[in-house]
Amino acid sequence: MSLRNPYGDFEITDPQAMRALAHPVRLAALSWLQRHGPATATQLSEHVGASPSVTSWHLRHLAQFGLVYDGPPPTGTDKRQRWWRAAARGFRIEMPDTPEGTEAARLLGGQMLNQAVAAAQHWQSATEPSLAPEWTRVSGVSNTGVVITAEEAEAIQQAMEQVLAPYVQRNDSDAVPDSARLVRFLRFSLPEATE
Repeated sequence: MSLRNPYGDFEITDPQAMRALAHPVRLAALSWLQRHGPATATQLSEHVGASPSVTSWHLRHLAQFGLVYDGPPPTGTDKRQRWWRAAARGFRIEMPDTPEGTEAARLLGGQMLNQAVAAAQHWQSATEPSLAPEWTRVSGVSNTGVVITAEEAEAIQQAMEQVLAPYVQRNDSDAVPDSARLVRFLRFSLPEATE
């Protein structure tokens, strides 16, 4: 796995890593760590729907692929606890050329899609009703169909990444305005089948 994109995301190309991450508990744990920062297996367990021991087992499995690691506890916490961190802010999968790789990528892609749909539904019911008007105006869903080549689709995705990259890469210590908050951009690129 490498970090060769504007976001600093992991590029997952190994079918075994894709299959490992395709487990709903593992994907939920990694997503939670990427969004909220370090946590113990006990803290994560209530968010991923598994017991602390099962959550710990899944985290150790993710660590075998370098997606999470255990590090020093945050200041002021029990030093005997094992604190887990995401190795990168995000990840992406690259479709392998082998049948095994293609199947693993589809499996993980399906879990990612399910997780994204669930997150959007939760946002709509739990978060959107309480947003201030300025945030409601910038939220939304779009469904735009365009007739393009595969090369043009890739260029569009790269352009979107270039627009978002400076915001993804800035640290908490950078000049982040006080009024800033986390905003999720969920993108689906769904080429239609030829007839």
